[in-house]
Amino acid sequence: MKLSVRLTVLLVTVTVVMAFVVGWFAVNYSTAAQYKVIDAQINAVISSGAGHPVNAVSNATYVVSVNSYDVTLDVIDNHDTVTQVNTGTVPLVARPSLLDVQRSLHGIRTSGDLPGFRYRSEAAAGGSYLVVAASTSAITRAAHHLEGNVALVGLIAALLSVVVAYLFTARDIRLIQRLINFAGSIARDDHVTTPPPESGSPELRELRTSLVTMVGSLHRAIETERRASREMQRFIGDASHELRTPLTVIKGYSEILDRPNLDEPMRRRALERVRREVVRMDALVTDLLFLTEVREAASLPLIPVALSDVVGDALGNFRVDHPRRRVEQRLAPDIWVTGRQEYVERVINNSLSNIARHTPEDAAVAVTLAIRGGRALLTVDDAGPGLPEEGYEREARQFQRFDPARSRESGGTGLGMSIMSDIMTTVRGTMTLGRSPLGGLRLQFEFPTVIAPANSENASLA
Repeated sequence: MKLSVRLTVLLVTVTVVMAFVVGWFAVNYSTAAQYKVIDAQINAVISSGAGHPVNAVSNATYVVSVNSYDVTLDVIDNHDTVTQVNTGTVPLVARPSLLDVQRSLHGIRTSGDLPGFRYRSEAAAGGSYLVVAASTSAITRAAHHLEGNVALVGLIAALLSVVVAYLFTARDIRLIQRLINFAGSIARDDHVTTPPPESGSPELRELRTSLVTMVGSLHRAIETERRASREMQRFIGDASHELRTPLTVIKGYSEILDRPNLDEPMRRRALERVRREVVRMDALVTDLLFLTEVREAASLPLIPVALSDVVGDALGNFRVDHPRRRVEQRLAPDIWVTGRQEYVERVINNSLSNIARHTPEDAAVAVTLAIRGGRALLTVDDAGPGLPEEGYEREARQFQRFDPARSRESGGTGLGMSIMSDIMTTVRGTMTLGRSPLGGLRLQFEFPTVIAPANSENASLA
């Protein structure tokens, strides 16, 4: 049974029960009040002749006449003969027995011998009895009429309660139904993105907000899971390819080394090639482990790092290793950023290693460090061949080779860009690729800055 039906049935039941309870009390109260009026009339007639049996009949007749009481006066003698002195609107047709008369001497009674009447008696002259009886048929009819009215009022109240229940709950019921349909569509993966309109009671609006928030979180979690799954599949595929190639080379040269008639120059070339592939595999595995370490370090606290000093030291080492290159630097002093010392050094060294590996020996290099918008901006430009046109629009991903010329022969693992990108994410910075004014590739790293610590020891940042 639907909620709306249950609420309507409950409201109608409560309304009808309350109407009949109130009606029952009203009918009983009205009937009791009318009985009191009749009893008061009967007692007034009886009291008029109390203690005066000789005048009891005449006094009773007088009181009835003066007050226009609707009662019947019967006199019953010793021979059980009934004489009707006064007849009410409803005449007393049945004759009261002598036993009924004697029992009613001390109070008003009802009897099965006189249905529809209340009566009382008193002693009269000559040993006879005066019976004063009043009909209750009018009261009974009024009670039945009132009961009918109560039933009609209860029915009307029930119908009104249905209307009121609909008016007060229709909007909430509609919202509940929309929320049910919305949740069902999400469960069926119908790609429903528009939630129900915000309406109804405050509780239902809170329920809608919670449901929409939950659905949004589920969508984000599902999308994140799908994206992670795609990245993992691509990563596994690329890693398998990168590892398979050196293994294939090692396997081939191992077979060559097994030849019994292999000459010494060929044996040395085979051993050198095997050694190079082993070194490459070692570098690849090392980079993979480092990449995993960087991603797991996202939850570790960051510390202040003297970026100006780190960049200056790295450029000094780069000049020593590459004396033929023209290196320009414009480094703002005393810039401190949040990060981890080894990660920041890896970013800078990777960017310079890429230049050394993929550009001519005499290609110029320009490195700039400045503050922009409250953040530290490190820019590394080179005068090399740069990337293909579409390469600038791609993201730095695992094993992404922007140019086929940048092959494994250059000694790279294909993880440099990915490592730098993940490190920048870990230290809450950003990395972007662009065209350099020197004609090659521009790498820009943006770090969140921090005030330099008072002492040389780097305290953890909250």
